[in-house]
Amino acid sequence: MKHSEFPLSDDLIYLNHAAVAPWPKRTGLAVIEFAEQNTHFGSRFYPDWLNKEAELRTQLQTLLNAPSADDIALVKNTSEALSFVAYGLDWQAGDNIVSSNEEFPSNRLPWESLATLGVEFHQADLNSSDSPEDALFALVDGNTRLLTISSIQFASGLRMDLEKIGSFCNRHNILFCIDAIQSLGAVQFDVQAYQADFVMADGHKWMFGPEGLGVFCTTPTAREKLRLTQYGWHMMKDIHNYENKPWEIHPTARRFECGSPNMLGIHAFSASLSLLLETGMEVVESLVIGNSSYLMEEIDKNEQLILLSQRQDPLKSGIVVFKHCVIPNDALYKHLQNNGVICALRGEGIRFSPHFYNTHEELAKVFNLIAEFN
Repeated sequence: MKHSEFPLSDDLIYLNHAAVAPWPKRTGLAVIEFAEQNTHFGSRFYPDWLNKEAELRTQLQTLLNAPSADDIALVKNTSEALSFVAYGLDWQAGDNIVSSNEEFPSNRLPWESLATLGVEFHQADLNSSDSPEDALFALVDGNTRLLTISSIQFASGLRMDLEKIGSFCNRHNILFCIDAIQSLGAVQFDVQAYQADFVMADGHKWMFGPEGLGVFCTTPTAREKLRLTQYGWHMMKDIHNYENKPWEIHPTARRFECGSPNMLGIHAFSASLSLLLETGMEVVESLVIGNSSYLMEEIDKNEQLILLSQRQDPLKSGIVVFKHCVIPNDALYKHLQNNGVICALRGEGIRFSPHFYNTHEELAKVFNLIAEFN
């Protein structure tokens, strides 16, 4: 039975939330309402729009368990926020950054680009130690300034023990940066428990938001370490005093928002988050992990399928990657896509990423399609 918030086409089984998710019904309606209002009234209701912007910050604060909405900046995407960190810190030649060799380019290119400043980027093989976290720690030395990691790896579904990493970084006085794009909206997240300095994520994956709007969370101490790289009217302390001379930088995370907000995106993103928060992230995570566990069990039952994702307990994720013993990935992927199974080619196999509203009945149909292709 379909979830009332996801009236997807009857010929689709959507298993690609780790890439770009469909919008909930309420999000589409929020965009239509905003467009109609803007069309007929222009900016007459701008004060209401500002209230919606404030609401979105509070929703994101709740989702991350951030201490304050003042810690939340609304940014264009994960890459922008990572670049704020990479080019905001005062690096010295010889400093190094520790990460993994499984990162999405967004969490690799900004750090690699610092080589021109004499900063080294060290990538751990997450399979080289007893635990992926220990593999990271083994690369840390006296010159390590920052450790940056994806909370869940995009091409394998590997979920990191963020509390363990955060505790290590705190003990060694190392800044901790988390690319949380594969966690937020899929599993519970606690920036305080992780002792993270910087957390960022786009809204268009597991959070069901529009592309072009994301979150950047910083602690007050950490954001004071960042030199600003963008300037504009929106990052002033007295934001609506347009004759503000001299001016001061906004004391909160809004200092990273240099210009006019993406009001259309804000209305859409807020609507999407309302569904997650109403459902409850504990429930969402349980259903997401239930679906990924079901996929793993069905893969294990099929002698022709090989599970590539690790069987983590309790740190499971919503990403499941597998391959066929005989059929090439490209051919099987094309077969699935042609039959309405929206998925992705990632790593060395095919990636499924179901959300909380997907049903086991849907997932069972996917394996019937795979069997038909033999």
